Amino acid sequence: MRILQSTVLAGILAAASLAAQAKTITVTLVNGHPPVFRWVKHLQQSFVPAVDKALEGSGITVEWKQQYGGSLAKVGEELEAAQEGVADVALVPTIFELSKMPLQNITYYTPFVSSDPGIVTKAVEDVQSKTPAMMQAWEDNDVVYIGGGFALDDYLLFTKFPVKSLDDLKGRKIGTPGPSINWVKGTGAVGVAGNLTEYYNALQTGLYDGVVTFATAALPAKIQEVAPYITRIGYGAQYAGGIAVNKDWYDAQPKALQQALAAGARQFGTAYLDDLRQATKAALETLVKNGGVLNADSEALGKAYAKVMENPAKLWVTELERQKLPARQVLGSYMQEVKAAGAHPIRDWASE
Repeated sequence: MRILQSTVLAGILAAASLAAQAKTITVTLVNGHPPVFRWVKHLQQSFVPAVDKALEGSGITVEWKQQYGGSLAKVGEELEAAQEGVADVALVPTIFELSKMPLQNITYYTPFVSSDPGIVTKAVEDVQSKTPAMMQAWEDNDVVYIGGGFALDDYLLFTKFPVKSLDDLKGRKIGTPGPSINWVKGTGAVGVAGNLTEYYNALQTGLYDGVVTFATAALPAKIQEVAPYITRIGYGAQYAGGIAVNKDWYDAQPKALQQALAAGARQFGTAYLDDLRQATKAALETLVKNGGVLNADSEALGKAYAKVMENPAKLWVTELERQKLPARQVLGSYMQEVKAAGAHPIRDWASE
């Protein structure tokens, strides 16, 4: 009887202890794009459920406050939202953080390298993990990088006019995201900085004559309705960013939650990439089905384009090394990584 009573008592005490440890933690998750875009969809469908699953049995429950589409931070404001504690966790598009995360933008200064987002993502993530200056950039902005690196599929040129030769681009205003404005230099076109959330209206009103974007984003944004001519220039897949957490908030959290967030980031990256690979071909086919006109001269135009384009990596290296950042080292390491993974760059930026 005493043994039974002791066992029951132990069970009661254990249950009481677990109940005492149980807690609900509110987590504000942010990205400036709306859920129609794949990376936001996988925050909802992959990251959040994976974190919740990893916390099972820990006594911790997360109350999620998911803020997308500019409700808490606009596109390009995600890093600052996490830094200032407005958000606890943010999917940070480093493409819009040229001054704060310059080395993370290596792929936007090395186009025509690979159309495979998996190769590009792994290469950047590997280089970042081995380069203290790249990890320091996150720390300098008071955030902790937890993974979830993601890339965008092969960038395409959408125009309101047919492109038969590079001469057709002369004087045309082309909307581009962040540092990809450098891809226009040397072609005769005029680059105009912009982002996906404004492309449709800018094309419709005549602010742009064309835009540079990728098939899986062009489809939900219906870009083919206002710029139906699609040229597969070969700009390539591009690293876009990853998931960061406010450092003060992160340091104050239980180990179990920290580990769960990292597990969620890994699942986000895997699920996003698998989905992206399946969706890219289908997106291009649907764009054409819904009014897009694929340029039959794309391959020849791409080679001619790559030849005349100014070398964006050269100026990038010069400017960053002036800031005492190891840009040349990062460039060399990145090119080595992509080639080792099977990529065949049209131009070897590290050797030019």
